[in-house]
Amino acid sequence: MIYFLYGEDPYRSKRKLDEIVDGYRKVHKSGLNLMYIDANEKKFEALANSLKIVSMFQEKKLVILKNVFSNKNFQEDFQKEIKKLKESKDIIIIYEKEKIDERNKIFKALDKEAKSQKFNPLQGSQLLSWIKKEFEKNNSKAEASAISLLLEYVGNNLWQMENEIKKLSDYKRGGTVKREDVELHVRPKIEVDIFKTIDALAARDKKQALSFLHKHLEYGGNPFYLLSMISYQFRNLLAIKELVEKKYPYATIAKKSGLHPFVVKKSYYLCSQFSFEQLKKIYLKIFQADSDIKTGKIEAEAALDLLLSEI
Repeated sequence: MIYFLYGEDPYRSKRKLDEIVDGYRKVHKSGLNLMYIDANEKKFEALANSLKIVSMFQEKKLVILKNVFSNKNFQEDFQKEIKKLKESKDIIIIYEKEKIDERNKIFKALDKEAKSQKFNPLQGSQLLSWIKKEFEKNNSKAEASAISLLLEYVGNNLWQMENEIKKLSDYKRGGTVKREDVELHVRPKIEVDIFKTIDALAARDKKQALSFLHKHLEYGGNPFYLLSMISYQFRNLLAIKELVEKKYPYATIAKKSGLHPFVVKKSYYLCSQFSFEQLKKIYLKIFQADSDIKTGKIEAEAALDLLLSEI
């Protein structure tokens, strides 16, 4: 029997793998027939030989195969034997936590012959439902505004989300998590801070923009990295604004700019708050600030304050 676990949500695929392994261990307590094989380090013969060995306790074997998609030779040998392996009483799990090319021959073979489960990143109502269940698992709950802010700070990184929910639940000792608890205990992603900073600048609220910036610095954010992120965001705005000015329809801007549709969606509105000339001048100021820092003319944090004050 062959199982195939893959997808761009490594949290849930790993949890599924752990669930299968735990279930196997409960039934086959010796643990002698649970094997892990890394296709980057072993040839296909390692798998074939493992399956040939007769179990002392007449147990089914469970073999976890990793990185099959990284080894072409392993793929080819596996594909030749896939029907035979499928009929085996032993269990083979192909586990891929990285993004894979679904046009690959081995993928098509596995999709046909194996019991496949794809784990896409959770979005929208699915992600919201998962978060609520995690709070319940930790004997607590959260107000809607707290969950909304948590999503803003963490996004759909379920590894981090799980840790943040545990931390917040422990803090509230089974009570209800509120928005202010998230603000106090959860460190926002730098992308969130920078986007908020630029959003405040677009609204001509420099005081708020500086507040967001200083908040991240207080959390230990690197000023050089902050400047690089500001540069990255304004470079995106400039690219999108140029296409908008050329009258390209919204639907084709992502393709023309080479940016992810999510980035285009978040940046499209901000573009309307600046003229093309303003964006060019801002980008030049960022370039100058970077140069001044690197040549020792000004300290990095002071350069950031000055930059935001001049935008």
